[in-house]
Amino acid sequence: MITSTHNPKIQWLHKLQSQAKARREESAFVVEGVRLAEEALGAGWPALLVLHGEQLSARGQAVVAGFAGRGVPVETAPEAVLKAACDTETPQGLVVALKLQPLPRPSNPNFVLIPDGVRDPGNLGTLLRTAAAAGVQAVLLPPGTTDAYAPKVVRAAMGAHFRLAVQPMDWPAIQSTVHSPGHPLRVLLADSSDGQPYTQVDLRAPLALVVGGEAEGASPPAIALVDQRLHIPMPGGMESLNAAVAAAILLFEVVRQRAS
Repeated sequence: MITSTHNPKIQWLHKLQSQAKARREESAFVVEGVRLAEEALGAGWPALLVLHGEQLSARGQAVVAGFAGRGVPVETAPEAVLKAACDTETPQGLVVALKLQPLPRPSNPNFVLIPDGVRDPGNLGTLLRTAAAAGVQAVLLPPGTTDAYAPKVVRAAMGAHFRLAVQPMDWPAIQSTVHSPGHPLRVLLADSSDGQPYTQVDLRAPLALVVGGEAEGASPPAIALVDQRLHIPMPGGMESLNAAVAAAILLFEVVRQRAS
């Protein structure tokens, strides 16, 4: 039982929750709640520490037992101490520190998402969740996009990190990935007004979709990679859509076309 918020393990968890630098240096990130912990356990994701409250559901206890069975250290703490390790206002009774170990991308992917300059954690998390649902094989995160392992991103992604290759990259690495010899990807840019309507674009060939941030749109390095622009017609006259909403429409148009 950990009874002090000054305990080194509590301080370590808090640091991982609050600092991107700490997550990078420790190669670790944190999930909260039974559902995300269950997703990590089911995916066989390597864990470093499990911390849980004194009142935990049977489902939560089963998750804790699953991690303990793999030799992961398990600690108990009262709610006030548990809260010090959490990012959420109301602790969900279970906190797990996991190794920051992105899934490898396929050697020849044909469906890639590049969120360029997406700084809002909720938006990025929703993008990851949508990408996983649509069968995207890799998400390449360029400089300027928020940390994919920040607590709000992880919560909004709802387990997508355990199903999808989420890989931070600089622009030269992204360029070499999408222009891989023998297996190049057609790079499409979601534009608020320019380019062809998305329903008139053939999306069945291997592709990478660039979705720019809402504030500034796509960056110059992203634009330099683009083969074609496409847009979502908006008869209601709005200037643009939320980045996650626009991505969802386009990603599932890829799914529709490839299914037919």
